[in-house]
Amino acid sequence: MRISNLKCGLVLIALTCFPMVIWIERIPRDKDSTAVGAARWTDLQNLYEHLHLAKKMEAEVSRDLRAVLQQLNSICQPVNNITVLPQNVAVSALKEMQQVLQRPNIHHYLPHLRQNLDSLSPNVVLGQGRHGDDVQSGLLEVVSPSPHYYPDFSTIKESLGDSKDRVRWRTKQNLDFSYLMHYAQDKGSYYIQLEDDVIAKSGYYDEIKAFTAQEASKDWLFLEFSQLGFIGKMFRTSDLHMISEFFLMFHKDKPVDWLLDHILWVKTCNPEKDAKHCNDQKALLKRQYKPSLFQHVGLHSSLLGKIQPLKDKAFETSKLYQAHNNPAAELSSSLTHYQQHSLERAYKGVDFFWALTPSQNDYILFKFLQPIHISGYLFRSGNIETSTDKFHNTTVEVLPRNASVRQKFLTSLPSAYKESDNGFIIVGAFASGLAEGAIEDALQPICAIRLVFQSDADVWAILSEISIKV
Repeated sequence: MRISNLKCGLVLIALTCFPMVIWIERIPRDKDSTAVGAARWTDLQNLYEHLHLAKKMEAEVSRDLRAVLQQLNSICQPVNNITVLPQNVAVSALKEMQQVLQRPNIHHYLPHLRQNLDSLSPNVVLGQGRHGDDVQSGLLEVVSPSPHYYPDFSTIKESLGDSKDRVRWRTKQNLDFSYLMHYAQDKGSYYIQLEDDVIAKSGYYDEIKAFTAQEASKDWLFLEFSQLGFIGKMFRTSDLHMISEFFLMFHKDKPVDWLLDHILWVKTCNPEKDAKHCNDQKALLKRQYKPSLFQHVGLHSSLLGKIQPLKDKAFETSKLYQAHNNPAAELSSSLTHYQQHSLERAYKGVDFFWALTPSQNDYILFKFLQPIHISGYLFRSGNIETSTDKFHNTTVEVLPRNASVRQKFLTSLPSAYKESDNGFIIVGAFASGLAEGAIEDALQPICAIRLVFQSDADVWAILSEISIKV
């Protein structure tokens, strides 16, 4: 076989498509009302749009053809100044060429993507605020699929006894997971699936690294760092293409965690064996780490009306508060606490303080039984399960025993310290849910400390750690 003949054939394939596209582009877009009726003009515009799309798709085919030609050129042999392929290589090359042109791709499972060539192009959103540096460095990427990526969900049939809304919800989830896996397959060596409504065990990153290194040389499909659903499953990026394609094949049929289990079944289970044998074989391809490192929080799913009460029993619950040995004090507050989460219990270190939504000038007061020397303080708001219920725009204020000392302190020290009402001096404020600092010797001894909300809050407030250092 002569490669020159093959080249001519391939070039001819490309050229036969090209003139039609060029011809239609030269048809004027402006309507000629004297020559073409309104109906015919509409048909012509539709034809133009379809052929314009065909021209764009021609580029994809051309890239595949060029790739095949490059492979053929790299293995051909010169004989009498004529480039010839060995017979065995020629047969192999033709088979490979056929595979390149006919291999399954995402368009087989989502044919609507052919209507828009940008449907697979991600929208990468630049980060803002405290994540800006991470985005610029490439550590963090925020990816949103094009709206053209999703099919018409109204045409999806109900299955498994689920409502149409639930089928639509789980189908979109499968498509989202597939898209993210496809996007991430060349970003690193491993891929772990997490969601925004989980909490992590302290030190989880080091534990994942150590377990992954321990299992790296073994044969597995994924490592499991949480037993719930699809959370905490880690894959090799080299397997993502196969997994995401499997999810795409059956994206309308079942939830993603069921599909993942089906992959294990296909890979390991013998239909002639019993269920126990199948489960034992599947366990070899999913290595479970205990205790679990991630826990699902919250009850309300992203599917409207769906309640998700499940918890991972293998997750070691982290403490929601931190206890300290604080000096004796009388406690009072204008806030209303929720259920048993009182200020007194939080001060003793047996619970956290959880208050209904604070308003401006609401306060928490710690009045000591007698004036004492206080070296510093730490107040932490929010906790691992309710991280949004933090103190915002809240000041830390102290009441020195000696009024003359207060005045001297305010006039002699930097303006960072400001006078509040009733003899209190502002010595600090909450930032990102935390207030921590030292108290100047000139203000000692201290009669009381209070926390004052300077504006209305939008959410409830949790005080999970109180430390008054004497």
